[in-house]
Amino acid sequence: MSAQQKFFEVIKSGTNVEFIGRQKYWIGSSIILVLLTFLMLPINAYVLKDRGHMLNWGVDFRGGTELVVEFNKAVNASDVRQAMSAAGLHNADVVKYGSVGSEESASTYMIRIGAVSIMSAEQAKKVEAGIARVGDANLHKFESSEGGDKVYLRFDKNVEPTAIAAALKAAGTEAAQVQTFGPPQDNTYEVTLIGMDGEVRKALDAKLGAGTVKAIPQVSSVGAKAGKQLQVDGVRALLGAILLIVIYVAFRFDFRYGPGTIVALLHDAVITVGAFAVTYKEFSLTTLAALLTIIGYSMSDTIVVFDRIRENAAKYRDRKFDRVVNHAINETLSRTILTSATVFFVTLAMNIFGTGVIRDFAFAMNVGVIVGTYSSIFIASPILIWLNEKYVAMQKRQASRPERNVRRPMRRDEEEAAET
Repeated sequence: MSAQQKFFEVIKSGTNVEFIGRQKYWIGSSIILVLLTFLMLPINAYVLKDRGHMLNWGVDFRGGTELVVEFNKAVNASDVRQAMSAAGLHNADVVKYGSVGSEESASTYMIRIGAVSIMSAEQAKKVEAGIARVGDANLHKFESSEGGDKVYLRFDKNVEPTAIAAALKAAGTEAAQVQTFGPPQDNTYEVTLIGMDGEVRKALDAKLGAGTVKAIPQVSSVGAKAGKQLQVDGVRALLGAILLIVIYVAFRFDFRYGPGTIVALLHDAVITVGAFAVTYKEFSLTTLAALLTIIGYSMSDTIVVFDRIRENAAKYRDRKFDRVVNHAINETLSRTILTSATVFFVTLAMNIFGTGVIRDFAFAMNVGVIVGTYSSIFIASPILIWLNEKYVAMQKRQASRPERNVRRPMRRDEEEAAET
C-alpha cells in the first residue's frame, strides 16, 4: 500500500468534477446574493417598521443598556414593550432569549434600551427645577456624573438626606442613596440614583404585577459616543485586515492571482453581513470578530487552491489554463471539504447549544465557512482565469509587434545612391 493510499480521502483520486464550465451560474448566484444584501439593508432601516435599523446593532455599536430579564411566568413581548413605554423608556427592543421553543425562551427576554441612565438631559432639567428649593435651602449647583448614575447637589444650607430623597421623588426621580460629599460646610451631597435594572423591574411590576420579575442576571451598558467610536474602530479593523491581506498577496503571487483572493474575501464578508440583515440577528463586536476570522479563513482556503493551480500550470504547459484550474480544484477538493467540515460542525454545535453572543458568533462562522469554501472555487478561480486570458493576450500582442529600432534593409538602387 502506497503512502498516498494511507490517508483518508473524501474525494477519490482521479475525480474530475466540472467546476469551471458552469462558472456563469455560480457567479450569477453570487451577484444575486450580494445585491440582496445591499437591498436588505435599506429595507430593514426604512420599510420594516419592527426593525428600524440596517442591522440589529448590539449595545456595543448602538449605545444604551441591554438587560436579560427572567420572569416567573410566560409573558408576551408586547406587554413588556408597553411597560417600558409607560415608564418613559420608549422604542425598547424586546426579544426572546434562550433556545427557540424552549420553556426558558417563553419566560426570558433580552431588553435593549437606548438610554444608559434613567435620567436623560430633559429629565435632569426638570429635576433641577423641582429641587431648586428644599425646605429653606436653595440649590446652588446641580451636576450629574458622566455615566448619569449619580448626581451632585450643593445647597446654601445644610439639608437632611431624607428631605433631598423626598424632593427628588416628588420631581420624578428615585434615589437609592443620599450622602454628604466633601467637607460638611460645603453642603454638597452625592445622590446615587436607582439603576436601570431597578427602573426596569419597577416598570414591569407595575404593568405585569408585583413579583412577576424573577431576576435580572445580566446588565450591560455602553454610551452613545462609545458606541459610535466602536463602529468606526470596527470599520477600521476590517479595512486594516483587508489592506494587510492585499500586501501579503502582492508579495506571494503575481497580479493574476491577487485580485481573485481580494474579491473572494470581500464576497464572503458581504454575504455574511447579508445573512445578519435577513435574519436580523444581533450584530455586535463578537460578530465583527467572526467577520475578521472569516476573512482570514477565506484567504487561507483560496491560497491553498491557488498554490496547486500555480504548480499544475508549470507541470501541464500543454493544457488549456481553464483545464489546469479545474484539475487543481479537484485535487484540493478533499482537503477543502475536510477542513471546512471540521470548522463548520464545531461552530454548528456552538450555534445549537450556545446562547447569546456565542450563538451569533457561531452563526456568522457557519455562514462564513460555507461562502468561504464556495468563493475559493467559484469566485476566485474564474477571476484568475479571466485575468490570465488577458495576460496571455497582452503577451501575444507584444510578441507580434515589430521592434521600432530594427532598420529595414536597403534596396540595391538605394545602396548605389548611397555609395555615390
